[in-house]
Amino acid sequence: MAVTPDLSRRLAAEALGTAMLVATVLGSGIMADRLTNDVALSLLGNTIPTGAILVVLITILGPISGAHFNPAVTMVFALRREMEPNAAVLYIIAQIAGGVAGSLIAHAMFELPIIEISAKVRTGTGQWIAEVVAAFGLVFTILAGLRFRPDAIPWLVGLYITAAYWFTASTSFANPAVAIARALSNTFAGIRPVDLPGFVIAEIFGALLAMALASWMLAEQTPAPQAPNRLKGAEQP
Repeated sequence: MAVTPDLSRRLAAEALGTAMLVATVLGSGIMADRLTNDVALSLLGNTIPTGAILVVLITILGPISGAHFNPAVTMVFALRREMEPNAAVLYIIAQIAGGVAGSLIAHAMFELPIIEISAKVRTGTGQWIAEVVAAFGLVFTILAGLRFRPDAIPWLVGLYITAAYWFTASTSFANPAVAIARALSNTFAGIRPVDLPGFVIAEIFGALLAMALASWMLAEQTPAPQAPNRLKGAEQP
């Protein structure tokens, strides 16, 4: 019989997973920016590690905490009554703290100032729409995956984010904790703090849209009752 890990272990898994995710996003962005002046190549160098680490993190930490690593995802599970509100709040705090730690660790690895504020401009209607789309697609992928192929969730999420880096104008943040952490990094993957509210609101809105659609589209349907068989010999002449 499977035993659910206690809350302290689940919170540690959420903090660790979000820290490793952010360290990968920022670290690969810094590395790519140092290796090439080609923006397309830098984005590719940022994309592949991010998708890959998500597969790893969800596979190894999913059995412990569910591998949310994302306040928007945790919010959806809480609203669906699949986790306690108090636990959800603690998950979100752990995710944000882990994300900030991941940013500091990335800076330390590349010998940058440990704490810095991003000056990377990411704002405008197109960016906000892109974040709605990015978060919508991520949450819908998770909910549909849990409904039909729970064993494939690590790959589904990793591949979705890999694709969304390229088909969204915002390069698919889709995660308020990661966005907050990226505001503390004045690097290729950063975002100005003043641009954060628009991104976070868009991400939450996209997640809520996905939850609403999934609740309808993925709901199990009760088979329609069949008409009773007519008694033999009761046929009308």
